[in-house]
Amino acid sequence: MKIGYIRVSTREQNNDLQIVALKTIGCELFFKDTATGANAKRSQLQKCFKSLNKGDTLAVYKLDRLGRSLGDIISLLDDLKARGIAFQSVTEAIDTTTPTGRAMWQMLGIMAELERSLIVERTKAGREAAKIRGVVMGRKPKLSKQQIEHARKLLAGQEHISNVAKSLNVSIRTLYRAIEKAPVISN
Repeated sequence: MKIGYIRVSTREQNNDLQIVALKTIGCELFFKDTATGANAKRSQLQKCFKSLNKGDTLAVYKLDRLGRSLGDIISLLDDLKARGIAFQSVTEAIDTTTPTGRAMWQMLGIMAELERSLIVERTKAGREAAKIRGVVMGRKPKLSKQQIEHARKLLAGQEHISNVAKSLNVSIRTLYRAIEKAPVISN
């Protein structure tokens, strides 16, 4: 059975074009969502995936009807492939029941991998640039240098660690870490 999935982003958008295109390629059953592609909880898409059986074909008008990111689309299509379900996209001329369609599918996988690599590269470059500008990465310390020195003095005066931690509003473990990491300020 060939099943069509249709998505429009807003109620004002019309899904007639998608319906006609999917009927033309032989879809017998349709699932329709009105939701943004970023919205992962598209109830009709979930129902559509549950209704698909081995040997069925899921068809869409365009790839972006399944999701916004190539990674999400690849993940959905990998799930279909593992379940023995074919995929067809009208506008991109992808049909995984044909050799050309399978080749296009593999190209999509390569493009998704490239996209992930580029994102990692850009993120790494952004972090390096931020470090050069003096941006400190990670969480802000819970305790200032003065608070750590005050805690050291209290502990040296035989104050119990749990009382010191409580007075600084941190856990004992956080206090220990802060004391270990912070250099001792000598007067």
